[in-house]
Amino acid sequence: MLSLLCCFMSLLSFLIHSCLRPWTQAKKSLKDEKEIDEGTYVAGEEETPKGLLREQMPRHVAVIMDGNRRWAERAGLLTSQGHEAGAKRLIEFAELCFKLGIETVSAFAFSTENWGRHKIEVNCLMSLFQRYLKSKIQFFQSEEIRVSVIGNLEKIPESLLGTIKETEEATKRYKKKHLILAIDYSGRSDILHACKSIVKKSQQGLIREEDVDQTLFERELLTKCTEFPSPDLLIRTSGEQRISNFLLWQLAYTELFFSPVLWPDFDKDRVIEALVSYQRRERRFGCRI
Repeated sequence: MLSLLCCFMSLLSFLIHSCLRPWTQAKKSLKDEKEIDEGTYVAGEEETPKGLLREQMPRHVAVIMDGNRRWAERAGLLTSQGHEAGAKRLIEFAELCFKLGIETVSAFAFSTENWGRHKIEVNCLMSLFQRYLKSKIQFFQSEEIRVSVIGNLEKIPESLLGTIKETEEATKRYKKKHLILAIDYSGRSDILHACKSIVKKSQQGLIREEDVDQTLFERELLTKCTEFPSPDLLIRTSGEQRISNFLLWQLAYTELFFSPVLWPDFDKDRVIEALVSYQRRERRFGCRI
């Protein structure tokens, strides 16, 4: 009798456990799903930091990356290592901007005037541009970042030109994130080139004097590659407070943010500081509101 009772109890325990298992698993699944929802970001987005409004993010942020050499000197490193650190920071900066909803990032990587630097440093920078672009093509594709390079480019080494074309071709179909690198770029030359192009088209009978307006002129500038040619915010690091011949036409009503921090140290907190400053400003574009 005792043996029969034990068998009955074992069977009853098995049946109860079997019935409860699906409900327990379902409950655990819902709990795990809730934890995922509360503890992770939506793919492709970044949690908006405190003090920032996502709907007021700039569409286009430009940056003059200044201070790589001084950063290397202070750290007892080679100038080339400072530029390496700066290149790494740019990728991190652009990635953060895109996650926050900023659509276009333009970076002043090498000005036309920079050709006047020591040949060793110039060659180092050209090599760095080529190596970094080449190594990041798969990253740009996985993150769906379109890359464009603007500038004169006539003095650029053939090997770098080939890598630029390869990168632009590999990423040209992406629309929501756009990284623009200015290499051998001059704002004055950009405007001059646009003027010459308009004169040439006028001589060819393609345009008339009355056709020339700001919209037409902007279509002749190198920033015609982007939907948002005029930056909403320009950031310059290292304490310098000038725009150094960068995007002269396009910066007419851009908000300026100057930081004393050297570019390789311009981390997430510094980016948020700049964006908070931008969002606190009232942009009137010359009008009274």
